[in-house]
Amino acid sequence: MLPSQTISITIARNWLDLYETIWKPEFFSRWATGLCSGTPEPEGNHWRARGPSGNVRIRFTSHNPFGVMDHWVDSGTGKELYIPMRVIANAHGAEVLSTVYCLPLMSDEKFSQSIQQIKHDLAQLNTILTQ
Repeated sequence: MLPSQTISITIARNWLDLYETIWKPEFFSRWATGLCSGTPEPEGNHWRARGPSGNVRIRFTSHNPFGVMDHWVDSGTGKELYIPMRVIANAHGAEVLSTVYCLPLMSDEKFSQSIQQIKHDLAQLNTILTQ
């Protein structure tokens, strides 16, 4: 088992409305700077984008009624990094959750940086959606 941390943010929008707004791969580039910059381009069952360290291929969970927004990122190594993500109801609002894993050979500093990046990205999502 890998060490992990789940980060969440509360957003004052109905969870289903929120999910329907943000599930599309094209929307990720507006807030998920740790994932990609610029609009991802479709490429078969994947999306091609520019990541923080170069080109990436991203595979997204299909649209679904459960708020699941999992995605898998391949930075060119052929190994995909799994990033679980959910939108869930919280009374009349929503929680957006994402889990970060401490991968084998990942330093504590890099793990901490990954957590901070997800926190930044979720805060950016909240800003975009509540302006």
